Amino acid sequence: MRDLVGICGTPGTGKKTTAPIVAKLLGLPEPISVNALAPKGQVYVVPARLRTSLLKMKPARAVVFGHLIPHVLKRSEVAMVAVLRCEPSVLKARLLERGYQPGKATENVEAELIGVVLDECLRAFGSERVREYDTTSTPPKAVAKEIAFDVGRKAKPSPPSWIDWTLDYDSSSKLRSLLAGAEPRGST
Repeated sequence: MRDLVGICGTPGTGKKTTAPIVAKLLGLPEPISVNALAPKGQVYVVPARLRTSLLKMKPARAVVFGHLIPHVLKRSEVAMVAVLRCEPSVLKARLLERGYQPGKATENVEAELIGVVLDECLRAFGSERVREYDTTSTPPKAVAKEIAFDVGRKAKPSPPSWIDWTLDYDSSSKLRSLLAGAEPRGST
């Protein structure tokens, strides 16, 4: 399973839309959704069970997507992991449009703001295998082309400069505005 291409990111960043385009550009079968490997109706997802389900599929070369990739795949199994990123205020609007409850949307926006998924991917796969792609205003087809290009590169890319959304939210008023509408933690 050394030739897996992972597509990861906070919910709402475009994984489900981008993954099939990347697979097609790379001449691979339909991508595998890590989330879809969980049994229907299961409330708590166990990454080890998702891994077992994936290993049973024996994908030699495939695109695998989902925010749990760093908890399911091992470093030696991936050729590259693309982490999709989205400016937090745009992500918030996307999630609310999808019907996310305000508290859940804010939880995901907070995770994107501080780069939780990026950090998990860097720890799991190392910076040499992880690349970021900003999906804030770039269409999925263009993002997919960038990912496919990077997968096909023979030369080692220069060290990336990581996206840091916190630089855009440098005051408490900007943060309060971004995180407004969330239920206070611990409330019922």
